[in-house]
Amino acid sequence: MKQSGDNNYYNHEYHNNGYGGQNPYYSQPQPPLTPIQPQPPRNSNGNQGGGSFLLGLLLGVILAVLIGGISAAGVKIYDLVKENDAREVNGGSKGAESVLNEDTEKKIATIEEVIGEYYYKDEDIDTDLMIEGMYSGMVDALGDPYSVYYTAEEWNLLMQDTEGIYYGIGAYISVDPATGLGKINGVIPDTPAQEAGLRENDLIYLIDGESAQGLDLSEIVSRVKGEEGTTVRLTIYREGETDYLEIDVERRKIESPTVNYEMYDNGIGYIQITEFDDVTTDQFTEALAVIKGSKAKGLILDLRGNPGGSLPVVVDIARMILPKGLIVYTEDKYGERDEYTCDGQHELNLPLVVLVNGNSASASEILAGAIQDYHKGTLIGTTTFGKGIVQRVMPLSDGTALKLTISAYYTPNGNNIHGVGIEPDIVCEFDGEAYYEREIDNQLQRAIQEMEKMTR
Repeated sequence: MKQSGDNNYYNHEYHNNGYGGQNPYYSQPQPPLTPIQPQPPRNSNGNQGGGSFLLGLLLGVILAVLIGGISAAGVKIYDLVKENDAREVNGGSKGAESVLNEDTEKKIATIEEVIGEYYYKDEDIDTDLMIEGMYSGMVDALGDPYSVYYTAEEWNLLMQDTEGIYYGIGAYISVDPATGLGKINGVIPDTPAQEAGLRENDLIYLIDGESAQGLDLSEIVSRVKGEEGTTVRLTIYREGETDYLEIDVERRKIESPTVNYEMYDNGIGYIQITEFDDVTTDQFTEALAVIKGSKAKGLILDLRGNPGGSLPVVVDIARMILPKGLIVYTEDKYGERDEYTCDGQHELNLPLVVLVNGNSASASEILAGAIQDYHKGTLIGTTTFGKGIVQRVMPLSDGTALKLTISAYYTPNGNNIHGVGIEPDIVCEFDGEAYYEREIDNQLQRAIQEMEKMTR
């Protein structure tokens, strides 16, 4: 989870991201699992999950009240249903205009009364938690996986992560849209995640024995992170394995770089951007200066596994690469357009190859899309993720915050790639077997080959 730049724009679902140039960060995500929907391992008392049981019990109680009409609360619920039915017949509910009205207040009070009277564990009733749940529910009901309500604790954690240092396992995490599970987007070298054997595209099924399915990203991240020196047990689904993998990972202080660079013997420079965070602009500026100072003949820019990040940051980096013109523009619900442009004064004058894959998303797609539209470089790899929308985080006065999708973005040629992605100029599927068994990055090799052709 990362903070955006000064305008609080976000271009990706939050991730704890960063990894090095030679790690399992590059593979194209596999097609959606045939609904994995595996049943969670049963706990010691034979139940599959307390949350589902309690929910079922609560629903059962409410159903019994509705059917039997055995209490005043039951009558109130029945009356609410009748009143709502009548409004629908007469042309709809005022709830379409505002969720806060006399009817919703009455229904909330009724539900609270039923819970207070019938729920069998008074000690488990946390009023503050229920209130936060209502706020979260309002945002969740939008059906937008990128719009999130943050509690004060979650917001504080989000702010801490912008420093590039956190206590965790050293893996980048997203939410897999096909399964609703946490997904490892990449692994930082020399961290507990790499030492424990986690790989890109591993799906997190259980965290310390509790299901991760259906949790939003902030919940998954908060459960994976923890106090330094403690251990988290991850139950992993990995394609090709016949059973789940149980992996224990120690939590340590993680310093997450966002830019890595290297000069190859053949005079080709390599820069990898793992995400566009507050510190990324300075790190990229330094890396590019070193590459240019080494008299590189060409540059390979690696955006594989990059989930995105700050819009202002990716725009700053684009201004070090692109010619004069439009970088990206956004359009909101009112048709208002914001344009981000480049003056061309710092245009990169080196042959350029850009590596992308199915985990390259949002801000990384902005950069890759602009480079492709201007024919400034050659894209190699596989189709990108396809996230062409922008989020904005709005802190609230009580320490909580809202992250809402506020607009769509378009490449210089007017393309919105949301749900589609960017097709590379040269398709090159990642060879996982070659990488994990022989440490051969076939996509990087293909990029080097193409660069050698360009610099002859």
